[in-house]
Amino acid sequence: MSNTLDTENAVRERYSAAAKQREVELCCPVDYDTQYLKVIPQEVIDRDYGCGDPSKYVLPGETVLDLGSGGGKICFIATQVVGPEGKVIGVDMNDTMLDLARRSQTEVAAQIGYDNVLFHKGKIQDMAIDRDRVDAYLVEHPVMHEAGLRELETMLTKMRRETPMIADNSIDVVVSNCVLNLVDATEKKQLFEEIFRVLKPGGRAVISDIVSDEFVPEHLQNDPELWSGCISGAFQESEFLKAFERAGFYGIEIPVLQHQPWQTVEGIEFRSATVIAYKGKEGPCDDYNDAVIYRGPFAKVFDDDGHVFRRGERTAVCRNTFTIMTRAPYSQNFIPVPPHQPISDAKPMLCSGEQRSPKVTKGKNYKLTVVGEDCCETGDCC
Repeated sequence: MSNTLDTENAVRERYSAAAKQREVELCCPVDYDTQYLKVIPQEVIDRDYGCGDPSKYVLPGETVLDLGSGGGKICFIATQVVGPEGKVIGVDMNDTMLDLARRSQTEVAAQIGYDNVLFHKGKIQDMAIDRDRVDAYLVEHPVMHEAGLRELETMLTKMRRETPMIADNSIDVVVSNCVLNLVDATEKKQLFEEIFRVLKPGGRAVISDIVSDEFVPEHLQNDPELWSGCISGAFQESEFLKAFERAGFYGIEIPVLQHQPWQTVEGIEFRSATVIAYKGKEGPCDDYNDAVIYRGPFAKVFDDDGHVFRRGERTAVCRNTFTIMTRAPYSQNFIPVPPHQPISDAKPMLCSGEQRSPKVTKGKNYKLTVVGEDCCETGDCC
């Protein structure tokens, strides 16, 4: 962990300067879909400092939250993807970057014909507090003494409880592009908990960031240039995924891991990675006679909760696990086998990977006999 570096100040100073003049050292080459770049002001494109493209995993109609939105590039791409029925929210703490994003918002909206983007000033590790509202409060109620400080603390407590900047369970997909590594090591746990908090059940996080193949030593973590340059705050590869696990995410996958390192420092390789993780495995474990069949190619696999699925076998699962296995990211790997007749008297069960007899999913009194009908979907005789 970084013990002596003021990471927040180091990041603020460097990115304020980078918002005014392009800094090539902060860039990791990324190929964006050029059709979405045509409406974005060149100044925004020039001041983009990302390492991936999480926007390619956004879907029409979704509510998207971009953490560390900077000049707004990912937000302006996402707004075109989600369309007028969707919504895009950007959160950033840098006033200079926010000013660039807000100035560009009108131009982008005029070209695409709608405006569904909102930029907030806030810390991505504490998305309950709207810093724009805090700034406005302090203009009218400057803190001059301890009593004023208590009034400010009361206002913040009320905001956090009653009107958080980003509400619980309100976001379909959280995206971020090379920003999580900039958060101080002591606040990273809270950061992942915040991402989990704001996502809807069934929602997902799509995070592009820099990871290291080895753990970054403390002397590198205390270097302000390396920290603000997206180097020394990087997660070690496997720890990046474990951070999602610890926060409660499931179905965690790495669709992109850069082959060649972006930078190498003291023999440690740093490269871009994109991780997708899902929220929504919470729920009771009740038996509704559901089963799933693992398609293969492995002989057997384990999920995040230790359930065992053997290739080609009908595996008994609770309704919660059945629902999870029939949606992303698992649906392509499993064949759902719901019961022929819905049951209402479900009982608690332990998903232990036991085989489920076809007689259970068909029903105990299932005696149907079919003769003479076409047996194949094509209509040809088998």
